[in-house]
Amino acid sequence: MMATLAGCVSMEEPVARPQPQPAAVQTPSLPPSASQAARNFVEVVRTVEPVAENECRIRAPRANCDFRIVVDDRPGQPANAFQTLDDTGRPILAFTLPLIVEARNVHELAFVMGHEASHHIEGHIPRQKANATAGAVIFAGLATLTGGDANAIRTAQELGASIGARSYSKDFELEADALGTLITKRAGYDPVLGAEFFTRIPDPGNRFLGTHPPNAQRIEVVRRTAAGI
Repeated sequence: MMATLAGCVSMEEPVARPQPQPAAVQTPSLPPSASQAARNFVEVVRTVEPVAENECRIRAPRANCDFRIVVDDRPGQPANAFQTLDDTGRPILAFTLPLIVEARNVHELAFVMGHEASHHIEGHIPRQKANATAGAVIFAGLATLTGGDANAIRTAQELGASIGARSYSKDFELEADALGTLITKRAGYDPVLGAEFFTRIPDPGNRFLGTHPPNAQRIEVVRRTAAGI
């Protein structure tokens, strides 16, 4: 199975950074038509991908920075995007069709793409795996010390892995929001306008062991980061 980071919006030598102009598509109040949404997505991929790859090579020179951007066209998928790795370690940024269609403008698509690329640049999948492994070891050890049988130890391992994987997931999302803001800005788009996507998705609140921080906190990180650029 490919290691996959939870959906985030449910969302060489360094070279000179390009300074492209965003497409003149501004429809903040209503989603674009399907054909316009497709054009927006193609434009954003063409513009953001080289910026994200360049940022990856600067910040994570030992990582595979050859992003592969794909569309998840399976029926019934919600508006979502996620980052994963193929079996060779190549980073994949996946976007469902509903997300592409529901994005109001190129800025939202650019921000989501920058956010997902940032998960890879920040090494969140291996860090998540390490946290899950640590949680499994600790919980299994506690079960052993309390005299648990094989089934109890296995259950403890699974619970520990789940808790370990979730322990820093909110921090990972905020890290990706901050770096995604930078990538979006350097690609020529407005990350604050892009972060308005958060105003239209369910707010996860601040649940204990939740995977995502509150939407208001994410928007504030984007605004603060953008103001500091």
